Amino acid sequence: QFIDCFYDYHKNLSPEEVVWDYDTYTYYGAGRLFQDLFVDGYVDHAIFQPAFLSEFYHTGFGQTEEAFGLTQKHPDKLTYNHAYDPRHEEAGLEQLRKDAARMNLQGVKLYTAEWHGDSRGYKLDDPWSRRYLEECIKLGIKNIHVHKGPTIRPLDRDAFDVADIDKVATDYLDLRFVVEHVGLPRLEDFCWIATQESNVYGGLAVALPFIHTRPRYFAQIIGELLYWIGEDKILFGSDYALWTPKWLIEKFVDFQIPEDMQGEYAPITALQKKKILGLNAAALYDIDVPADLQLAEPAGQDGVEVAAGARETVAS
Repeated sequence: QFIDCFYDYHKNLSPEEVVWDYDTYTYYGAGRLFQDLFVDGYVDHAIFQPAFLSEFYHTGFGQTEEAFGLTQKHPDKLTYNHAYDPRHEEAGLEQLRKDAARMNLQGVKLYTAEWHGDSRGYKLDDPWSRRYLEECIKLGIKNIHVHKGPTIRPLDRDAFDVADIDKVATDYLDLRFVVEHVGLPRLEDFCWIATQESNVYGGLAVALPFIHTRPRYFAQIIGELLYWIGEDKILFGSDYALWTPKWLIEKFVDFQIPEDMQGEYAPITALQKKKILGLNAAALYDIDVPADLQLAEPAGQDGVEVAAGARETVAS
């Protein structure tokens, strides 16, 4: 069900000429990944966001050891984020410490709707989750990526609700919470939270493909994000291999808010696109950016939202 649901997203939201056949989609391998990202896809550096789903797969859905091995061979091109589940309690905490040391983790990817035994999800402000977040601070893991987006069969929609982001972002200012999929279908809830929390960012994975099938809907999404949280807190995401990055990047570079919507949303500038496409993520992960691609003012800056469309910078 999980793979079939992903494939439905892939074939229904992608341009026809880039749709893979089902067999290719079930396993594409490292060689295809490098071709799609770094040869064809304009990507300079990619960050792996794993998913375990250990209740459904004997060795996990994400090939985590293979992915980590690739990052060791190509540290100039790949950064590996790992995952944890706070419902593993003390044993999971000890594993997190070992993983952080072995993998030199800067970030993790959390899946709050993942099943575990009789549990069909958890909240970031649960007591055990708080212990894990506190451990991340001790271990120097600053970037907490959280899937808060559309439901994937057979997971439950409400387990991806964004409300718990509000609580932990307030309580753990040493961490940065990157809300992947910008909370869809809860964009408005996400924007109201992220505009008041200086350490909440939005990842565009899953939102971006609507640029092809529903360009006006995408214009609304990106317009709301730029209005509420600003260009420094929005990150490109392809969700490869749900979608290949080449067409997403090309369409985003060429994209503009339709003229009849520009009374409500400002046109998107080239500077904003540069930040979203990579400079913001580079700032979060201390990735070197060539001098000729840097901006006069650094990207990815923390800030406190004082009103919609206005931002006050504070020391972090």
